[in-house]
Amino acid sequence: MARSIGEPMQVRPTEWQGVYSDGSWLLTRNLNPGVSVYGESLHLEGGVEYRRWDVNRSKLAAYLKCGGRVWPYDDATSVLYLGGGNGTTVSHLSDICRQGTITAIEISPRAFRDLLKVSEARPNVLPILGDAAKPEMYGNRTSPASVLYQDIAQRDQAAIFRRNLAWLRPGGIGFLMIKARSEDVAANPVEVYEAAKRELMAAGVRVLDRRVLAPYQTDHAVLVVKKP
Repeated sequence: MARSIGEPMQVRPTEWQGVYSDGSWLLTRNLNPGVSVYGESLHLEGGVEYRRWDVNRSKLAAYLKCGGRVWPYDDATSVLYLGGGNGTTVSHLSDICRQGTITAIEISPRAFRDLLKVSEARPNVLPILGDAAKPEMYGNRTSPASVLYQDIAQRDQAAIFRRNLAWLRPGGIGFLMIKARSEDVAANPVEVYEAAKRELMAAGVRVLDRRVLAPYQTDHAVLVVKKP
């Protein structure tokens, strides 16, 4: 666990609810004080502990640093998170959506063990070992969410996202983190992003934003959509 030393930071709220900044770094208010999830620094100011949100480890943080403005997350937001991994971004959403629920689907048993450990001290995180490509296998264990968030490293990312739209409430917001090299290692990443955009538009959702995540994430972009 790393803690700050020296002069106190000047932590201020940002325009994104639940996200703070010290002028250089993004921060979230630690739901589990005293515990660092992935080696991030912890900082105490005014009796409140904040966690540094590493933009090189979290694509959602990178989205904000790249100028993203669509932010549907608040204290009570319910999130269906596809590709929970080791729980890095999940843990920050847990800090932000303190009274909500983050249902995190993860296919890898090894990563799921880390995710399960994160959830033990975070009652708003519900980890499920499952395949995002087969929502019928876990759909009965989750309720319609106000946000659908997908970050998986495999082919057919847009198609998998489309299949999970059934679990997004009408008017809900979706975040599709596109990994171009997982789709086609030889393709131009921009063409991969545009193909995903066309596929989602064909599904009837409205594209609100598209951001390439360079320099924080190589050959990655995010599509933000709204369900009718």
